[in-house]
Amino acid sequence: MPMHLLLAMLRNPATTGALLPSSRALATAMARAAEGADTVIELGAGTGSVTGALLGMLPGVPLICVEWQPALAARLRHRYPQADVRHASAKQVVDELGDLPGRVVVVSSLPFRSLPVPVASETAHSLCRFLTRGRERKLVQFTYQPREPFPAPRQLCWRRTSVVWRNAPPAGIWELRLGGPN
Repeated sequence: MPMHLLLAMLRNPATTGALLPSSRALATAMARAAEGADTVIELGAGTGSVTGALLGMLPGVPLICVEWQPALAARLRHRYPQADVRHASAKQVVDELGDLPGRVVVVSSLPFRSLPVPVASETAHSLCRFLTRGRERKLVQFTYQPREPFPAPRQLCWRRTSVVWRNAPPAGIWELRLGGPN
């Protein structure tokens, strides 16, 4: 499995955040944070570590997986035919799905700090715009840094919900939503 990430990193290092897939502990924590969702959008699905946990813990909940790397997207389609896998930019899919009804949780493994600045900024802006469209929406994002994954407008509030020590490196899980925690 790490070979797929290594190849993706060699092809496009700025859009691949890690050489190792997310640990089972991190994938489980991310999926647990999405419980109660009517729809889940997974950004930066990579090799599918979090995808598998989402499908296992949230059976019957529609899952839209977004992966920019074509080889990884093709692998996800083959491995998880029950998911709606899209080879596209996160910004494009988030913008397209802005009118989704109900409790929508965006689960993101995007490497905001290593993405090219314009891509990170545009994607963060789209996510914030998406989240301000309803109180039932939230972003679940992990980061290896001890601070918020990216700046957000004042009406949205970040909250670190946990740290997963059983991951290399340890990862903090953060939630972003309108008006702070519900």
